[in-house]
Amino acid sequence: MGRYILRRVLQFIPVFFGVTVLLFTIRAIVPGNLINMIAGERALPEATKQIIIERNHLDEPLYVQYGYYMSDLLQGDFGHSYMKGRDVIDIFAEKFPYTARLAVGAICVEIVAGLFVGIISAIKKYSFIDMLLTLSTSLLVSMPVFWLGMILQSIFGIWLKSITGGALSLPISGAGGPISAYPTFMHYILPSITLASVSMAVTARIMRSQLLEVMNQDYIRTAYAKGLSKRDVIVKHALKNAMIPVITFIGIDFGTMMAGAILTESVFSWPGVGREIYLAIISRDWPIVLGGVVIIVIIVMVINLLIDISYALFDPRIRYGTKRLD
Repeated sequence: MGRYILRRVLQFIPVFFGVTVLLFTIRAIVPGNLINMIAGERALPEATKQIIIERNHLDEPLYVQYGYYMSDLLQGDFGHSYMKGRDVIDIFAEKFPYTARLAVGAICVEIVAGLFVGIISAIKKYSFIDMLLTLSTSLLVSMPVFWLGMILQSIFGIWLKSITGGALSLPISGAGGPISAYPTFMHYILPSITLASVSMAVTARIMRSQLLEVMNQDYIRTAYAKGLSKRDVIVKHALKNAMIPVITFIGIDFGTMMAGAILTESVFSWPGVGREIYLAIISRDWPIVLGGVVIIVIIVMVINLLIDISYALFDPRIRYGTKRLD
C-alpha cells in the first residue's frame, strides 16, 4: 500500500506541471495588456510601468516568467491579485470554507438521495416506481444547473413567500451572516440541492445498473440458496461490489464540488471559490485564475488518490502492493 501511494504521489508531479504550463501558455496567448489590467483606467507614468514590468518579469521570455512563477508557487506564494491588491492565498483562504461547507452539504444530498433512489429502483425493477424514478432521474440529468437553480429560487424564495404572506420561504442568495433575515443553515438548502441535483440523478442510475448486474452473479444465487433473506443478500453481499463504480463517481464529483461549482455559486451569489474564479476570468485577474486552478488540481488529485485507496475497503479482492505468487 505504501509503495502504491508513493507511485501515485509521484504521478501528481507531471500532471501538476502540465496544467501550470498550459495555463501559463493560455495567459500569454489571450489578447490584452497585463500592464493595463493591473493599472485599470489609471494613466501610469513610465517609471511606474517599468516597476510593474520588473516586478512581474514581463520583459523576460515566457519560460523565464514560468520559472519565476513556479519558484514562488513551490514556496507557497500564489501571487498577488491585480484587481483586489491582495495575496491570492489570502483570498482563497477566505473563500474556501464557504465552498467546502456547500460541497459537504451537496455531497450528503447526493449520497443519501442517489443511493436510496438507485437501490429502490433496482429492487422494484420494471415496476411503476422504477419507471417513475428512472423518468425523474432522466429529467434531472438533462436540466441545466443554472436553470434549475433559478427555478428553485422562483418557487421557494418568491412564490412560496408570496402565497404564505412572507411566513415561509428560503433565501435565494448569499451565505448568511448577521444581516441576513434567515438562519445561516437555511442559506445552504437551495444551493446544496441545486449543486447535487444532476450528480444525484447520475449516482442513482449508476447504483441501479450496478446493483442489477451484481444481483445476477453466481455468488448472489448461492447466498439465496443458503437461505439468506433478500435484505441480507443485498446489504451484506451485493451492495459492497456494486458500490465501487458509485464511489468513483461520488469521489470525483466531490472533488469538483470542493474545487468550486461556478454555475451554482454564480446563480446564488455564493462567496466561494468557483464564483471568485469566474469573476477573475471576466476581469482577467490572472493570479487568481492561476492560483485557483492550481488549488483545484491539487484537491482533485488528492481526492482521486483517496478514492483508489478506498476500493480495498469495499472489495476484498483488491489489494495494493501485494507480491505476485508464481
